[in-house]
Amino acid sequence: MKILVMNGSPTAESRTRGIAEYAANLLKEKGIDVSFFDAGKDRLPLFTGDTAEREDEAVRGLSKAADEAEGFFICTPEYHNGMSGALKNALDFLSGSHFKNKPVAIAAAAGGGKGGINALNNLRTVMRGLYSLVLPDQFVADPLHFNEERELSEELATLRVSALADQLIDLTKVVSANRQNLTEE
Repeated sequence: MKILVMNGSPTAESRTRGIAEYAANLLKEKGIDVSFFDAGKDRLPLFTGDTAEREDEAVRGLSKAADEAEGFFICTPEYHNGMSGALKNALDFLSGSHFKNKPVAIAAAAGGGKGGINALNNLRTVMRGLYSLVLPDQFVADPLHFNEERELSEELATLRVSALADQLIDLTKVVSANRQNLTEE
């Protein structure tokens, strides 16, 4: 099984990256083949719809990783009640063929209080539009869930991410085993 973990934060010192890295390491420990896209390091051009953009090396790498993925674990910060523009830009380079009938787990890093929920609602809507199977469960991390190095460290938060990863693995197994039936319909 191959899962693409996506860090949707363009920020160098990002708590969102902390969630994504924690999820990626956890999935690897569970025997999953993990690819990692980092919007802060794998810089993509601004999506304009021009087909020439698809020849960009970073775009081709993202597209290949998404093609090969059987499931996704997508993390975003919340900017102005939505997902990050960097993550939306990355998703705009992909299409329904990358996501159709593939399970997706979603998580957000919030600045505090009740942040993160709107970003996840926004992300959930976009992923539905790409025909993915977004898990009903989700995770929002507050700043207190991280250590000084911006690593996810608070015990209950790590347990929640682990539970979300298990749900993603379980659904991905079921969907992958039935992929032929899903593509015939």
